[in-house]
Amino acid sequence: MPRAEQPRVRVLDDAASVGRALSPVRREILEHLAEPDSAAGLAARLRLPRQKVNYHLRVLEKAGLLELVEERQKRGFHARILRTSANAFVVDPSLLGAWIGNVEALPDRFSSAYLITTGARLVKDVATLREEADRAGKKLLTATLETEASFETPGKFDAFTRELADEIARLTRKHGARRGRKGRRVRLLVAAHPTTRGKAK
Repeated sequence: MPRAEQPRVRVLDDAASVGRALSPVRREILEHLAEPDSAAGLAARLRLPRQKVNYHLRVLEKAGLLELVEERQKRGFHARILRTSANAFVVDPSLLGAWIGNVEALPDRFSSAYLITTGARLVKDVATLREEADRAGKKLLTATLETEASFETPGKFDAFTRELADEIARLTRKHGARRGRKGRRVRLLVAAHPTTRGKAK
């Protein structure tokens, strides 16, 4: 199957699979196998014994992190061409602690802990829904809006968030399903945090 037809991001929700991918050698192998290659080719590029590379490849393939592209016969040797099963891997945040996804346990909706928990639930939910949509041959209904803004004072930021909440409520009333009518339910998440590039000038 061509790479364009593959899910570009895969969420790892199995602790064993995550553990198998964490060693430095295996992470390097995954990076190199963004493009298909054989054990012999990898061994040459990584300057490692082919037997050692083969061992790591078997472990990663068994964990579902690699997929077989083709098999070749060359000069009496049988070569298996492998590549990563996705363009990128994301660890399911729920593996890192039972509190992830338990939003109700965090009453302060303006805390960074609440934002992290909600973001973690977003990763898990969208990954699950996308897999279900792929199996059904359907497209998942999503939207992403992202921008950056500067606020002179915390008071300006608070005023902005209040007006934004009012505007979202207005748009929901305008475009949402009328009472008594069926509609597709969606979860809308609006988040804000300082940029990592430093303070805006």
